[in-house]
Amino acid sequence: MNTMSPSISAEADMQSKGAAVPVPEHKRKDTLMEDKPEDTVIEEGKTVGKPFTDNPKFKLRNVDVSYGADRAIKNISLDIGRNEVIAFIGPSGCGKSTFLRCLNRMNDSIEICRVKGSFELDGQNIYESKRDVVELRARVGMVFQKPNPFPKSIYDNVAYGPRIHGLANRKSELDDIVENSLRKAGLWNEAKDRLDAMATGMSGGQQQRLCIARAIAVSPEVILMDEPCSALDPIATARVEELIAEMSESYTIVIVTHSMQQAARVSNRTAYFHMGHLVEVNKTDTVFTSPQHPLTESYITGRFG
Repeated sequence: MNTMSPSISAEADMQSKGAAVPVPEHKRKDTLMEDKPEDTVIEEGKTVGKPFTDNPKFKLRNVDVSYGADRAIKNISLDIGRNEVIAFIGPSGCGKSTFLRCLNRMNDSIEICRVKGSFELDGQNIYESKRDVVELRARVGMVFQKPNPFPKSIYDNVAYGPRIHGLANRKSELDDIVENSLRKAGLWNEAKDRLDAMATGMSGGQQQRLCIARAIAVSPEVILMDEPCSALDPIATARVEELIAEMSESYTIVIVTHSMQQAARVSNRTAYFHMGHLVEVNKTDTVFTSPQHPLTESYITGRFG
């Protein structure tokens, strides 16, 4: 009698036929590194390419982030240029979203999270004790993976930030902010006749553009986007990507994406993360056509990830 489990039996059968056997998920990282030649070992704190710029909006140095005893970000230094679109790519769990959330201190709410390093926005330390985090998040807005409109009207969603920050003294001023924000988000023509309708009744793509309008309404300087199109269909994704291109004239944009095609379409520079390290940063076309690090090349050619 064959006492092997179905999965073990199937694996043995594949081996007997000379077929490649899938590596179990929990073994993949170690196997990956063992199979790599010596020159692909990552040196902590070293990034190939061009991680620094002449005119940085953000200047980030020796960033280290830990969740308890686990280091999620390992000695990363990077500049984010003024009015550039930079894409963070890499396998799941590589640290790109954790790094993104450092830029407006979203990790502050996680009790076991410890952030070290230098974070300068226009030369000012965003982690200094006297820093007003509410003011910081007005300057550095965020759009999340899934659309998260407030259970309010379309108008009140966009007006919420300007109200709490005192950006409008009169109703007419608030009306102008709402209209301009919806126009910039490419949503005005679809929403102008139903501003009092509940935002939650909009389609997913419209909700995500509404969240972008809500972020724009407080006049940010930087917009962070964490997988902004992962829950959208291709048509809605294309509209958001068009919007990113339009907004890049006025804002610095940092986008985390699992889609290398999206990174290639929307970004000026691309940063490749791997197991908490920043492996490579360069102009997007260079990263995708002539990567300098073997790990970057392996990822973009689909060998892992």
